[in-house]
Amino acid sequence: MEFGNQSRVTEFILLGLSDNPNMQVLLFQLFLIVYMFTLVGNFLLIAAVRVDKRLHNSMYLFLTNLSLLDICYTSIIVPKMLVNIVAYSKSIWFTGCVFQVYFYLFLGETECVLLAFMAYDRFAAICNPLRYNVIMDTVTCIRMISVSWMTGSAISSVDLVFIYQLRYCGHTTINHFFCEAPSLLQLSCSDISKNNIVTLVGGAILLLIPLSLILFSYIKIFFVIVRLHSGRYKAFSTCVSHLIVVIIFYGTTMFMYMRPRYAATEVTDKMVSLFYTIVTPMLNPLIYSLRNKDVQRALRLLGNSLTIVQ
Repeated sequence: MEFGNQSRVTEFILLGLSDNPNMQVLLFQLFLIVYMFTLVGNFLLIAAVRVDKRLHNSMYLFLTNLSLLDICYTSIIVPKMLVNIVAYSKSIWFTGCVFQVYFYLFLGETECVLLAFMAYDRFAAICNPLRYNVIMDTVTCIRMISVSWMTGSAISSVDLVFIYQLRYCGHTTINHFFCEAPSLLQLSCSDISKNNIVTLVGGAILLLIPLSLILFSYIKIFFVIVRLHSGRYKAFSTCVSHLIVVIIFYGTTMFMYMRPRYAATEVTDKMVSLFYTIVTPMLNPLIYSLRNKDVQRALRLLGNSLTIVQ
């Protein structure tokens, strides 16, 4: 597979998180447990919402899409990471690396937009409770979700075109645990100024604009809640879970993609990437289920259904 017209690269070497054999055993066990917990937690959340008809509304339709994103997001990274930990060879084929870059960008960018629409959903529910079912009807909700997926796909495709044009002059060792766009840029011997511009523009579109919508929604929500004479706690509690997810996801992502590249270090990059690619997808179902009595009720209903089936 050719990059540009001067270099030919068929595979990359992923150094991973550690080359210590004892540490690798520990890392394999740890990330296998985290991955299984992520899959089980998110699948249970999707199944619980599906079983309980009282949760068939826009808020939980967004939530099940977030769980689906988290399942896909972690599944394109962790399985290959686990294989590389125990395998003698740490290589990844060029096509596999391209696959990771595209889908990791696609799913992450989709989640950015989806979190903004989830904030708007809370804004509609709290600030316009009497018109909420009209504003956020099923058709509107599906359109928002579709826009999230289409926006992520479109912008990640642009990123991929510019990354695909890069040339590599013999440097194929990536000091990371997966193929992340900034790591590939560092290896390239091409002029990456256009890639940096695309990254900044994409970051502005997919981080700053959705984050602005989220901030606007919660400022409006705050002023409505403080004027309430009763039900403040209930109104606020419906927003806390989403705010926690937004802070974790946007905080780590903006730290990674919106800071100057000269301020980056390989160790810091790996730790931050580890958090938003592996830790956050595991935490999301916990955050929503622990603070949400409706989800807890649906999980109990799901458990009772499974018990009856057995």
